[in-house]
Amino acid sequence: MIKKEGIHKVVVVFLGLNKNGRLTNIMGDKDATTLEEELEESYMKKDEEGRLIPDYDRTIKVFKEGDFISGTVVRIDNNEVLVDIGYKSEGIIPLRELSIKKDVNPNDIVCLGEEIETLVLQKEDKEGQLILSKKRAKYRRAWDKIIEISEKDEKLKGNVIEVVKGGLILDIGVRGFLPASLVEKRRVKDLNDYLGCELECKVIELDRRRNNVVLSRRAVLEGSHKQERKEILSKLEKDQIVAGKISSIVDFGAFVDIGGIDGLIHISELSWDHVNHPSEVVNVGDEVKIQVLDIDKERERVSLGLKQTQKDPWRGKIKKFSEGDLVKGKIKRIVPFGAFIELSGGLEGLIHISEMAETHIDSPEQVVKVDDVVDVIISAIDTQNRKISLSLKQAKKVAKEDKPDEPEAAKEEVKEEEVKEEEVKEESPEPGSLEEVLQQMKKERSQKEK
Repeated sequence: MIKKEGIHKVVVVFLGLNKNGRLTNIMGDKDATTLEEELEESYMKKDEEGRLIPDYDRTIKVFKEGDFISGTVVRIDNNEVLVDIGYKSEGIIPLRELSIKKDVNPNDIVCLGEEIETLVLQKEDKEGQLILSKKRAKYRRAWDKIIEISEKDEKLKGNVIEVVKGGLILDIGVRGFLPASLVEKRRVKDLNDYLGCELECKVIELDRRRNNVVLSRRAVLEGSHKQERKEILSKLEKDQIVAGKISSIVDFGAFVDIGGIDGLIHISELSWDHVNHPSEVVNVGDEVKIQVLDIDKERERVSLGLKQTQKDPWRGKIKKFSEGDLVKGKIKRIVPFGAFIELSGGLEGLIHISEMAETHIDSPEQVVKVDDVVDVIISAIDTQNRKISLSLKQAKKVAKEDKPDEPEAAKEEVKEEEVKEEEVKEESPEPGSLEEVLQQMKKERSQKEK
């Protein structure tokens, strides 16, 4: 310890081992006097009289807004956290600046004595304290890391902190959005199952200016199975029959897991009969045999068909009919271009508007209405496309031609009866004539004379 002009100073000499294994002053060859002079220059200043006095201002750290500062948590309150940063007073972290999570408990974010990194938001408030932010420090550091990860096409991890409309929010230092369609390889029904889970994702969209990060977990899952999918696709062939398991059902069809890759059975390929919703035919978990209809190797998509592996009942029913047959049917529905009619056996055919009447009509309703039972002629059968064309006007024409003529003898008798009726009418006076009235008067007079 050196005493000078009433001021006590401590000169510390830092010792270490040199290459020869001997203790040496790691500050160099400076003696105590030289070190003392340097210390005086660093921490002392001269007053107006030229005396050396301690320069306390130089011992206080100077911070600017936006600086990163590390400190120790010394107190945790419900609405703020105090951090010792070596300043003349503790820095304050308001509750809203602790985490990107909403409505958090400060004790869940930091602990007493924990070393944390913060960002200076405001140099000093009215009470002379620094206003700090933990979440913004993490945010700044995170953005630099996210950009680097995105550029290298690497993966990052984050905890699911919130379920929002259309997806999940992950804490990756910033709020990362994971769309529902990119959580799994197939659509997820309940996203709440992922709350609190740590997920590994890839960055697919980035906009620092708008604070927007879009993530994809499906890209990670698919990337790990990419080679496996390529092998499966290379083995598939069009028209091949394969086994699979119904993995999910949507309004437009059903997805089938065929050994590591999902194929789609469109609703029109589920059954030979009309289907309103796929759930009428299959359920999740059903084991099915399907036919490969199409393979898009570039887009890694497979189109499948379930009805192709089943017997087509239409082909069996249509064998009972032939072109030119006169059949009965019931009008089921009317469309602008004609009317669909149900035949026996559940078959359905179309009467085109041009086959409804001999003359031009503007609308099918001018001739038929729903639930009418009509006779029609089968004009064509398209077995490949499972279509039956019907004609109402041809059926009417056939019915008119087949109406039996009246015998000639019956016609002659009718003519004779008509002639006799005419003669009787001529002989008998017309009711109410003058002659009839005179005869009636004579008859009444003779009766009075008697």
